[in-house]
Amino acid sequence: MQETSFIPKIGMTKQAFWAEVSARSKAHQADNILMYMWLMLEKAAEAKVSVHRSDFENHGKEVKLFKGVSEWFDRINAYGKEGGVNVTHHIISSGTKEMISGSPIAKHFDNIFASSYCFDHNDVAVWPALSINYTYKTQFLFRINKGVHDVFDHSVINAYVKPEDRPVPFTNMIYVGDGETDVPCFRLVKDKGGHSIAVFPPRRKGAKDKAEKLREEGRVNFVALADYTEGSALDKKVKAIIDKIAIDAHLYST
Repeated sequence: MQETSFIPKIGMTKQAFWAEVSARSKAHQADNILMYMWLMLEKAAEAKVSVHRSDFENHGKEVKLFKGVSEWFDRINAYGKEGGVNVTHHIISSGTKEMISGSPIAKHFDNIFASSYCFDHNDVAVWPALSINYTYKTQFLFRINKGVHDVFDHSVINAYVKPEDRPVPFTNMIYVGDGETDVPCFRLVKDKGGHSIAVFPPRRKGAKDKAEKLREEGRVNFVALADYTEGSALDKKVKAIIDKIAIDAHLYST
């Protein structure tokens, strides 16, 4: 997300930016998500680039979406409704929440769990508020599972809740991801009876092979091209899983 407009605006190439993130992470033995958030603020200050909340949201408007994403949500919601399934959508991302909030599809999400900043009285970003790395992502699956959506609230998330009282069972989850930070979530959802789908972008060298390797290793159920148009392989897989959820609900309720 940062590569579309933010990194060019601070006068860096994406290669140089991420290389510096890696170098700082190694030098400080630090989490690379925190390092990229720190570097964004530092480089923006050096380049005199504004980092108001609205600036991040404007960068989010420039994010390029995969084919069919804009129409995906309404179509999948309607398909679920036809089968008696209430579909909700959630983001769990190591990217920047404020950018995601400015994207054209933000309105479709019940929750946007992503790395975010603290803002001062002038609504200027001053410090990372939340850093979501690959293992921390799994916490938010449990939050969705238990219906605990406030990030600061740890009381219920660590309390025992009977499976039948949880609003979103793991067996009803479909986790779609395309990166290494998704691997723990892929495995958790799959192991708990849900379905994990590794998507790969078109025309990215080696992306399909990496996704196929995840399936071979038993970390995901399915692999599909990141094509969200009606009738695509991904579309058919998600609809088939929704059908299965509806059938299971009927079988186990009678």
